[in-house]
Amino acid sequence: MKVSLERINKDYLFEVRNEAGRSVILDNKSKNEGVVAGISPMELVLMGVAGCSSIDIVAILGKQKINPDSLRMEVHGLREEGAVPALFHTIEITIHLEGKDITPEKANRAAKLSYEKYCSVSKMIDTVADIQFSIILNGKAV
Repeated sequence: MKVSLERINKDYLFEVRNEAGRSVILDNKSKNEGVVAGISPMELVLMGVAGCSSIDIVAILGKQKINPDSLRMEVHGLREEGAVPALFHTIEITIHLEGKDITPEKANRAAKLSYEKYCSVSKMIDTVADIQFSIILNGKAV
């Protein structure tokens, strides 16, 4: 796995590309002047947690012949105020699943397996941050 980064202006704007040419625009969210035109690296970490675990959850449910009608996540990272570096100490995830064949037990099992066993991003982060998740299944908290 390899990515490349290139600065694209005289400020903090960067483009990061993977080997397939897909890119993400990064920027410094804490800059004092100018418009923030990209994603901060710490936001990208949270996106990685959401993306990795979403893939796991769909795959785990898929092995049970269940394909969710929709899956959406909200990820909130809590950082150490005033610390340098300001690491995440807690990551709170709300998983919204929709689908008639998904039981609360299956949804919870899929999420638990992802965060505790399969998601490489979460497993790297859980050494420094407490990862917590909750599930909203078909509009109801599980």
